[in-house]
Formats: sequence, C-alpha cells, structure tokens
Amino acid sequence: MLARALRERLRSGYSFGDLRADVLAGCVVGIIALPLAMALAIASGVPPQYGLYTSIVAGTLCAAFGGSRLNVSGPTAAFVALLVPITTKFGLAGLLLATAMAGVILIVMGLAKLGKLIEFVPHPVTTGFTSGIAVVIATLQVKDFFGLKMTGNPEHYWERVADLAHAFPTVHAPDLALGAIALLTLIVWPKITKRIPAPLVAVPLAALLGVLLPHVWDGFSAATIGTRFSFVGADGVTHAGVPTSLPQFLWPWDAPGPDGRPLGLDFQMIEELMMAAFAIAMLGAIESLLCAVVSDSMAGTRSDPDSELLGQGIGNLVAPFFGGIAATGAIARTAMNVRAGARSPIAGIVHAGFVLAAMVSIGPWLSYVPMAALAALLLMAAWHMSDMRHFIRIVRVAPRSDTFVLLVCFGLTVVFDMVIAVGVGIVLAALMFMRRMVEITSTRILDERGGHEYGALPPGVVVYDIAGPLFFGAAEKATRAMARVPSGAKTVILELSGVPAMDVTGLVALESAVVNVQKLGARVIMAGVLEQPRRLIAKAFATGQLTAVPLCDDVAQAVAIATSTP
Repeated sequence: MLARALRERLRSGYSFGDLRADVLAGCVVGIIALPLAMALAIASGVPPQYGLYTSIVAGTLCAAFGGSRLNVSGPTAAFVALLVPITTKFGLAGLLLATAMAGVILIVMGLAKLGKLIEFVPHPVTTGFTSGIAVVIATLQVKDFFGLKMTGNPEHYWERVADLAHAFPTVHAPDLALGAIALLTLIVWPKITKRIPAPLVAVPLAALLGVLLPHVWDGFSAATIGTRFSFVGADGVTHAGVPTSLPQFLWPWDAPGPDGRPLGLDFQMIEELMMAAFAIAMLGAIESLLCAVVSDSMAGTRSDPDSELLGQGIGNLVAPFFGGIAATGAIARTAMNVRAGARSPIAGIVHAGFVLAAMVSIGPWLSYVPMAALAALLLMAAWHMSDMRHFIRIVRVAPRSDTFVLLVCFGLTVVFDMVIAVGVGIVLAALMFMRRMVEITSTRILDERGGHEYGALPPGVVVYDIAGPLFFGAAEKATRAMARVPSGAKTVILELSGVPAMDVTGLVALESAVVNVQKLGARVIMAGVLEQPRRLIAKAFATGQLTAVPLCDDVAQAVAIATSTP
C-alpha cells in the first residue's frame, strides 16, 4: 500500500505534464546521485556498488512509502562518521545488519507517531553534531585527496589525524593534481552556470584527465575505482570497478565480516549492534524530517512526519537485503529535485531508476573515476554541511548556554561519535531549559497595603501571585515563599492565572505549601487556575490529597468568599 504523500498526489490529479516533470527532475537528481552514492559508500568503508544499491533500493522504497512528496533518499554524508566505526569493527555484514535494525526502529517510531518529537531536539544540538560530522568527513577524505599511503585505519579521530600527519610526506602528485582540478571545478563551475550540475562536470573531467595524462606525464598513475575495488562476476572471474548487474538478494549476516568471512547472526551480535542501530535510526529520522521541512518550504507542500519515518524505516529495513547501507533524506539532492520541477514522489523513484540504468549501462566506465575526484566531491559536501557562517553566527549571537551546548556537541562528535554528542547535548539543553524555567518563575506576596492591581485587600487576606510554569526545578522556588505566612493572615489566595502548566513535581510542591499554610491556621483559596493545572488539581481532589480548597475564577471572587465566610 502506497503511503500518504504519493496517494494524495495521485488522487489530487496527476497529468502527463506532471509525469514529464517528474521524469526530468528524477534524471537530473540521478546524475548527481550517481557519483555521490559511490563516494559515500567508499567513505563509509565499503565498495562503491553498495552506495549505488542504496540509492536504487532505499531511494525507491522511501519515496513510495514516505510522507514527503519531494524528498530524495539515499546515502548521505551525515552517516559517514557514524558508519566508518561500524564497518571497521564488524565489516560489511555488521553495517548491513545495523541498518536493517535501524529500519525496524524507524518503523516503530513511525507507527508510534513520534515524528513530531524530533522537533524537540534543540537547534544547537543538531547544528553542533552536523558541523562535527562535517569535520570528520573532511578528515576522512584527506587520504584519497592527497594520495597518502597509510599503514592502518584507526577508529578514533585523533589517532587518524596523527596517522595522516605521519603519512603526509607520501603525498602523491597525480592524485593531488586530479583532486585539485575536481575541487576547483566544483567551486568555480556553479559561478559560470547552474544549469549543468557541477559534479557532472568535475568527475568526468577528472576521469578523462586520468586517462589522458599518462600519455604526456611520465610515471603518471592515479588511484581509481578500478584500481581500488573489484568484484567477482557470475562467471567466477574477478573484475575491476563495480558490477553491472541488478542488486542480488542476500542475508545481511552472510555478508563479509571484518575478517572477510560471514559474520553470522546471534543475540550477542544484535546486542553489540543495538546502539549503532539506534544511532543510525535517530540520525536518519532527524535528517529525513529536516529534509522534508526544506522541501516543504521550497515547494509549499506539507509532509506527514510519521509517514516519512515509516517510509524511511521500510527503505532501511529492505535495502540491506540487497546490499544497501543506511539511507535517509538527502537535503542537497532534495533541493535539486525541487528546483528541477519535481511534482511528486515519482521523481524520487525515477532518480533510483536512473542510477540503476547508469550502473547497468556504463558500469565499466565508472572504474575510471579517480578516488581523488570522489574525495573532492565529499570535501565540498562537508563544507556545505558544516554551514560555517551559520555556526559562527550562533556562537556570536546565541545565549552562552546555547553556545556551550553547541560547542560541546561539536567537540564530542569529532572526538567520540554522534551518539554521545546528541545524548549529552540533549541532557545539557534540558538542564539549561530547567534553569530558564526557574529564572522566569516567581511569586509576589500582596496584602492590604495596596499598590498593586488588586487594590487594597481586606485585612487578613493575602494574595500569593505565582507566575511561570510549575515544573520540576521551578516549583520549589515558586512555593518557597509560602513557607512563612504573614502574621494576622487568615486567608491566603493563590493567584494561579500566570501558571500555564504544572507537572507532578509542581503539584506535590503546591500540596506541601497548602498543607503548611493550613497548619499555620490560615485558609487557602485558589484563583484563576488554567485548564491544564485545573485538571491535575481535580485529580488531586479526587484522591483526597487536596481538600477544603475552593477554586475561583479570579481574585475578586476569592476575596468575596474570604470576606463572606468566617
């Protein structure tokens, strides 16, 4: 059954003109996705064809079952920093299995309608880990861009940086030359024209130069997809480059592990991969929903976040059984899809079909693509992903607490990983939020002396004007003033119209304050209680915790009750 976005688009009317627009947009995006899919797979530690499989299988399913009309899904740069440690430790099999597990988590999130909850991840957290991931991606490309000869593949960032520094004397001029030409083309070409995507010029140009330069440059030899990767064909012969056949079904755990042998499936393996799967699911959910926001703002559409999570879950669950790695909504490809005139999810499906057709038809030519050119492509992707201007602007204008959260998430992402960064960032943001709630919550004590909006109160009547939410942290501060009742006070009115919300901590603090006032011999009346706190207080009345406390609409009514009864 197709998901809401595609159903609604087809029901609202879908003409031949719409189909033509979708086909053209899908082909344009497919041209960009082809080299990116290979580059991102290589950056994640697996052969390039697995990136193509991801764009084909996940790209089709996420578009067909997702909640966004114009999202284009596939491998993205954001995943690279997360997937490399998984591949290093568990091999291709571990990566495929973790992706399938993440798909299950995303499906559960979609069915549980948790799409809206992703919006509660604070902006400094998302900006911090996104910029941190960009730094990690850029660092991973240094090896291929400069053609360095490294002895190992360290898992931790600072060890990787140290190894790069030690290997820097091995810079290979041919790789650097092709990488520099590709990078320069990616930077300059958009300033000349945007009708032809820069990757479509930069990558073929580098491949052409890689073929021609050996004839004029003695000893010229640059690493390419063909020299770095190979596959065993149906004839049992090893071929260079990428396969030209359709993705074949496989059990993810039967794929090669870190030692080249099948990984196998058992409970311990699932337990070890659970945190990685959760991280893939969370990052995929955040990026796909952010991507949907971007496409909605550009095209004036409206996405269903829960259906989008469901579609991403289906794509990530099924793709590993055909060699696909983690996929999510790709913001750059989605933006290009919108600008190219896409009308429906069919454009995303066409993009996947284009990648498949290109792999089958020009697969042998892909082996000539230089590794340095793909590294340049990812360096540009990392630069755009970092959004350095926005990062610097937040540091300059944001409150210190937000800046602190941003820098902590950035640093933890670079040094450790995104899972730790997001977890710590959300906890820090929650603590900062609690502190702000404490700061804005206050209590005023008003009596018969007047000078306030209630005028001169009758003798013996005191008003405690509480303002701000009574949440944990803030509740104690708000009710602390009620620990001591002014001498001569016979009635204490709690003016709660300024309390928009209350949790159970606030209720307990309020109950304790009421009991304390009653023990001191004063009567308590509540005035102006809003809807959510009123429901909570009503439950407390029902359980007998709060008794003999009238609820009034306003302070005037409370004063009337206080003066009319002994």
